[in-house]
Amino acid sequence: MAPKPGVEWNTALSHLVLGVVSLHAAASTAQASRGAAAGFLLQVLAAATMLAPGLSTHEDCLAGAWVATVIGLPLLAFDFHWCTNGHLMCAGCFIHLLADARLKEEQATCPNCRCEISKSLCCRNLAVEKAVSELPSECGFCLCQFPRSLLERHQKEECQDRVTQCKYKRIGCPWHGPFHELTVHEAACAHPTKTGNELMEILDEMDQSHRKEMQLYNSIFSLLSFEKIGYTEVQFRPYRTDDFITRLYYETPRFTVLNQTWVLKARVNDSERNPNLSCKRTLSFQLLLKSKVTAPLECSFLLLKGPYDDVRISPVIYHFVFTNESNETDYVPLPIIDSVECNKLLAAKNINLRLFLFQIQK
Repeated sequence: MAPKPGVEWNTALSHLVLGVVSLHAAASTAQASRGAAAGFLLQVLAAATMLAPGLSTHEDCLAGAWVATVIGLPLLAFDFHWCTNGHLMCAGCFIHLLADARLKEEQATCPNCRCEISKSLCCRNLAVEKAVSELPSECGFCLCQFPRSLLERHQKEECQDRVTQCKYKRIGCPWHGPFHELTVHEAACAHPTKTGNELMEILDEMDQSHRKEMQLYNSIFSLLSFEKIGYTEVQFRPYRTDDFITRLYYETPRFTVLNQTWVLKARVNDSERNPNLSCKRTLSFQLLLKSKVTAPLECSFLLLKGPYDDVRISPVIYHFVFTNESNETDYVPLPIIDSVECNKLLAAKNINLRLFLFQIQK
């Protein structure tokens, strides 16, 4: 197959590599799943039309279809995993499959051939990732085509149509517009000519918003000055209730902090009946005191990500007074960013976090 005139060699090579990988996958999966093999053959055909002259009528359209045949959804990342039979899964779908299997108490399987999949059984397909990174993708602002690997930089730094803000936003200018109009707007912006009284009203509103953001960090700094502070790494392990309809929950082994014995528990979507049917997923946790105390124990506590985890958690400080009669907190939200981060935790064998405890002295 000869590349089309004008097609860059790196793009042509990426089409060729992905075509070869797809052909191998089609041959290896023909007996297990004819539908999957047919899908891989479509990828080979798409690669051929991209490289052979006269077969393609619209290169950009075919490139988009090629990506869609690989994953079935709009491609958001370059990471690809494949099962032992060669079927491809993007990173988001792979994590989602593992999380669903955890919720349903099943073994995660490939959606094409139903073989077992896990983080240890599946591996990254670097050839496909490299090829996909070179595929053309459309800028959402200027509609020009760029390799996927360069698209993010173009949209953030180079595109003349990217959305930007006026430099006078610090004194209240609300303007948003394309970058190529920024200079004209700033030259005519009325905010630099506002009176001091007008600017003070705007700045007061901005100061209130800033104070709310800083309140959390000031609270954490204040807690760090306490006399009795303890922290430990905690590992949530998955379990099932013994009800007729079992529910997934997590619990840590007992651990000692501040000379007391504690346990952490967590549940998914507040233990709703079928969390696997919901796209929105949350985790909530409670802290339990297992020791006997002679006096009320007032504590502040928060959970953060562990040293080797990549989950994003926004710190939230919780307070509770522990006694022998009231030795467990209510379930409170684990402050993860969104459902994608929740799926990451559910897909893991165990959930590893770091707990901080601050004892409040009267």
